[in-house]
Amino acid sequence: MESLKTQGFVLIDVDVVALNNAGASNTTNFDNGVATKTITKNGKKYAYVSGQAWRYWWRDTLKKDHDWHLSPITRESKIAFTEANPLKYSDDDVFGYMKAAKDIKLKEDGTPELDSKGKEKKEDVTVTRISPLKNSVLMSVASTATVENWSSMARHEGDSVPYSKEEYSAVMKGMFSLDLAQVGTFATYNKTGFKNLTAKLQEEGLANNSKLVNDLYVKDAKGNPKQLVQMPLSDRLQRIQDTLKALKTISGGAMQTNNMADVTPKFIILATTNTGNHPFSHIAKAEGLYSNIATLSITAIKEVLEDYKDQIVGTVFIGKRTGFMDECNADLATLISDTVKVTTVNQAIDGYCKQLENQLA
Repeated sequence: MESLKTQGFVLIDVDVVALNNAGASNTTNFDNGVATKTITKNGKKYAYVSGQAWRYWWRDTLKKDHDWHLSPITRESKIAFTEANPLKYSDDDVFGYMKAAKDIKLKEDGTPELDSKGKEKKEDVTVTRISPLKNSVLMSVASTATVENWSSMARHEGDSVPYSKEEYSAVMKGMFSLDLAQVGTFATYNKTGFKNLTAKLQEEGLANNSKLVNDLYVKDAKGNPKQLVQMPLSDRLQRIQDTLKALKTISGGAMQTNNMADVTPKFIILATTNTGNHPFSHIAKAEGLYSNIATLSITAIKEVLEDYKDQIVGTVFIGKRTGFMDECNADLATLISDTVKVTTVNQAIDGYCKQLENQLA
């Protein structure tokens, strides 16, 4: 299995939002003040959305728009974990998991195995999975000045109850990487992050059209490749395409009742690479007198396409929504070639997903 990765870069454009809050504000005179997430770099403040929040939006969109039945969550006193069954639940497969648990050890006839004192024996069934989908935070390209907006609850008798929240407008960038070989492919050897299946789940998988394939990178003590359990290609491809197509309708964020925002990409780049390095991290920058205008660097995109041409597999798809950074249209058109397509955001996602059918065949 060739280790191919989908490398994605997105820009979203939001106005007067508070997408990811950071708890009580310590800069307001109001008792009920809520701060938004910001971070400082080179002495300037940038608004951001945590990677965890973006993943939550992504998973929720897959549930609503792509009929994913999400893995049920078990909550105990100090821990919480999903079912950890990536064969049944696509989100366990794509988003990863950790489940530390012990089960009763059973005999071949299905009855509990007992120790010398007559107690049921237990076996360790701890499983973990490194997420095939990795993503950054969503961070404003240019420095951001947040504004405190105060409101009040006054639909009651007596004095009104004031509260405040921080709001901002920004073009925000994010990147992600999806390990195409890892989706629908599970290791069972005892190594943290790689023991994805219990012995019972491995048996179930092999009994339901999954197969054993060689691990290209991990060998046993005798130098033989370790074995991986791999689901049918059609199932793997469906999960990959669903994950990417969810970006067309992804929604989420705090304060949506009063600050509704469209968080779908207004610009996207999708490329397949045969290395894990993400090449598109610095193609958006801030310009202007005070470096507060977000722009695309066509020069940087051209440099990436040239420098990484030996690692890029197939066509690079670039999508942009009309009305967003239209001043870049002519320059983006100069990128079009046999290996680069420039189109709308949704068409770029669909075109790339179609290309994957050949790349993974």
